[in-house]
Amino acid sequence: MLNLTLRQLRYFEALARHGHFGRAAEACAISQPALSMQIRELEQALGTGLFERGARQVRLTAFGEEVAQRARDILRAVDELGDLARGAQEGLAGRLRIGIIPTVAPYLLPRIIADLTRVHPALDLHVRETMTPKLIEELNEGRLDTAIVALPVSEASLEEVALFSESFVLVRPGDQEGLPVPDRRQLPEMRLLLLEEGHCFRDQALAFCHMPSSRPREWLDGSSLSTLVQMVGAGIGITLIPEMALAVETRSAPVSVVRFEGEQPSRTIGMVWRRKNPLAPRLAGIAALVKDAAASPG
Repeated sequence: MLNLTLRQLRYFEALARHGHFGRAAEACAISQPALSMQIRELEQALGTGLFERGARQVRLTAFGEEVAQRARDILRAVDELGDLARGAQEGLAGRLRIGIIPTVAPYLLPRIIADLTRVHPALDLHVRETMTPKLIEELNEGRLDTAIVALPVSEASLEEVALFSESFVLVRPGDQEGLPVPDRRQLPEMRLLLLEEGHCFRDQALAFCHMPSSRPREWLDGSSLSTLVQMVGAGIGITLIPEMALAVETRSAPVSVVRFEGEQPSRTIGMVWRRKNPLAPRLAGIAALVKDAAASPG
């Protein structure tokens, strides 16, 4: 009978995910020698190597790939046992892992955290900010409980709950104040600044402008909405930002803001979680609380 421990499997999963002993040890909050020892003991128990060790990174062997998938299934099942127990309790307590996209996080998180900690003081919130594809991957792997993203995500395994919809506004250099508002057919002819590839907000802006995702070389990308607005303030081009970011991002930049006439570009923000998550009924309550927080004055 194999003498494997959950600790070994968690360390193994972290190393498989990060591909680096130092980063995996940091993620597990242990020393690198301690993690290395646990991995060696796991390999000895299984009687074969799990990783190909290089100078700067490690890679899973073919056998390691199979073990990694099974280890993730085991760890997810163990975590769901804990979630099942938490779901049976009267109040919501313990760790709650929430993912959120970067074009929402700075503007909504302060209100969400304040309301969640007030209503559920025993909750231990862990927030993960990254782009939608990564959040969906981590949800499906059980590394997140829920995520706040732009809808739809159209994943059969995930429940989607709409929280609110918001319009996009056009941000131009300050010296363009009072000029006619362009319609979306004119935007492809302008120097439109966008978030870098991978952001769903970029795709939404391109869809509104009827522009292909393959961009001309002269376009410029930004890593954040703040960067885009500052570039506009410097006279480099124009951009679109979601309404919730307006007050924060335009207060220190010499820009003018206008809303489009007629059809308004917009997006719907919602919460998603695994349908089979034992915490699903509680997460629906969290979604209602987040919806109220989003509707309150910022």
